[in-house]
Amino acid sequence: MEDHEIVALYWERDESAIRETDRKYGGFCQKIALNLLGIREDAEECVSDTYLAAWNAMPVQRPALLRSWLGRVVRNLSVDRWRKSRAQKRYAGMELLLSELDECVPSPMTAERAAEAREISGVIDRWLRTLKEEDRDLFLRRYWNGERLDELARERGMSQNTLAQRMRRLRLSLKDVLEKEGIDL
Repeated sequence: MEDHEIVALYWERDESAIRETDRKYGGFCQKIALNLLGIREDAEECVSDTYLAAWNAMPVQRPALLRSWLGRVVRNLSVDRWRKSRAQKRYAGMELLLSELDECVPSPMTAERAAEAREISGVIDRWLRTLKEEDRDLFLRRYWNGERLDELARERGMSQNTLAQRMRRLRLSLKDVLEKEGIDL
């Protein structure tokens, strides 16, 4: 089923919209949540919450790219769940991702950083557009979807070490661009 047909089902308040969403994008959403949380049950809850969010949001929104929209929702829900459980030290996957990005992206969690969040987002978006398609794909899959380095390396036919160095160069490039834009790290 095409995305516009699924969105139309939501607009018609047809419950089969959720079934069709799960059929087409369930694996995609599950992978994002599981990559970030590392606990299957929590990932499944985030995916279910994503479908609920879609059900509640569709009458107001009509996303052009359903896959991207769902990916953003499931990622945000997973990050929220991770933050709530962070004190329990349950999600090592997210800790690793954030620690890798610490050296080049300032934390938006403080009040001082809140005003810079949109500016930082714009700079990162412009930087991503300057990358070769493969580098952009790797960066987004690693730091947005939370995919494991060893899986990405195996898929690309390279060693994990080689890919880790490539990702480090990408992070350093981002750091350089952020610094040139005057963003305090």
